[in-house]
Amino acid sequence: MSVMIERSSAWVERFLVPPLGAVASNIFLQAIRDAFIIFTLPLILAGSLFLIIANPPIKALAVLIAPYQSAILVPFQLSFGMMALFLAFGVAYSLAQYRRTEPVQPAVLAMVLFLIATMPVSDLTNLKLGDVLPYFGGNGLLVGIIIGILTTEVVRRFRGSRYIIRLPKSVPPNVTRAFEALVPAILLITLVWSIEWFVSVHTFSNADGKIQQLTLPILLMRAFQPLVLVQDSYPAALLEIVLMMLLWSVGIHGMNVVTAMALPFWLSTLTVNATARGHGIVTEPFFHIFAHLGGSGATWPLVIYMLRSRSAQLRTVGKVALGPAVFNINEPVTFGVPMALNPVMMIPFVLVPVIIVTINYIVFAVGLVHVPVVLQPFTVPVGVSGFVASGGDIRGSLLQFFDLAVSALIYYPFFKAWERILIQREEAAARPEERSERLPAEVHS
Repeated sequence: MSVMIERSSAWVERFLVPPLGAVASNIFLQAIRDAFIIFTLPLILAGSLFLIIANPPIKALAVLIAPYQSAILVPFQLSFGMMALFLAFGVAYSLAQYRRTEPVQPAVLAMVLFLIATMPVSDLTNLKLGDVLPYFGGNGLLVGIIIGILTTEVVRRFRGSRYIIRLPKSVPPNVTRAFEALVPAILLITLVWSIEWFVSVHTFSNADGKIQQLTLPILLMRAFQPLVLVQDSYPAALLEIVLMMLLWSVGIHGMNVVTAMALPFWLSTLTVNATARGHGIVTEPFFHIFAHLGGSGATWPLVIYMLRSRSAQLRTVGKVALGPAVFNINEPVTFGVPMALNPVMMIPFVLVPVIIVTINYIVFAVGLVHVPVVLQPFTVPVGVSGFVASGGDIRGSLLQFFDLAVSALIYYPFFKAWERILIQREEAAARPEERSERLPAEVHS
């Protein structure tokens, strides 16, 4: 058995680790991931709080709040609703740090370029914020990411070229950097403005018969609409959860990597759900709240099993993991059992989330539980998080507990098999110690 495990581990390290590691270490994905976590997540979470207040789950309270709902939603609309603008700044800033170049100038320039790309080229004094606000949020995320990457890459390349304005060394560094950024700023502003102007002069009539000017976010969303629809599907959810768990299985933070690629689509769907205009299923809470129960891999039941294990190693890990598991943090389980690079436990580590995602997709699709509408920290405990994420639907909490029961059933035989292996190792390790303790006694007698 141990020989088979060693061979399986060698196969995983040889064939799985290199390609998955290459995906995880991609500099653009890392910059997007950091931008979401550092620059947009706090604002999204804070804005979501006001969304919950404006839409309380208690009917009597909802009637009381109704006259003030528009006013209460203002912080939500100017935080969650403008996350694409902040993301453009964050992607440019994070990528510049990875490129080891000055980050503030490309980040500020990226925000300006995003505004130019979002506004129709017309008399802005007649333009209302509400007309463009939808494209500052979920609908503008792709434009924000593209502009953030483009801005940093162009500014970086110009700084190392001869096509910049160079000042004498006696000039203060801040002034020098300002003039170094002038040429790429003029070039990028002109380029994005020209593209937006070309797009804006072509108008179309929407379903209500109103004439609406095209902007880059509108055009891009129309172009990517088939991809958005495909993303909000069971095959897409299955592919994403499998990739997450395969990455975790080789010691790479799978949720972070997949989030960097899929979060624009997740948040776009969540935004539509939050405004009561859609029934999208595959969103960020669909994974973080309803699939990763106790952490990635839905490992909560394993913690309970370990606390009662006959293996000293597993009991120790269980005690250490209990506290973090309450808040859906399972690194002690992932690397203490271990789940990563362990051919025995890797099977349920991937299988359990796949089955849970399948169950949950069906449940949401047929309307047994309200689809996710609220983004919240992944550290909110199981039971509470399901209720909040589903907009105050108690069935969201019940679904989480049902998923935990499924997880417990699937993990049990694999856990017992791994426990037997560890007990055999611990007993084998204890025999030489017992023999060494007996030898001095025998010599003395």
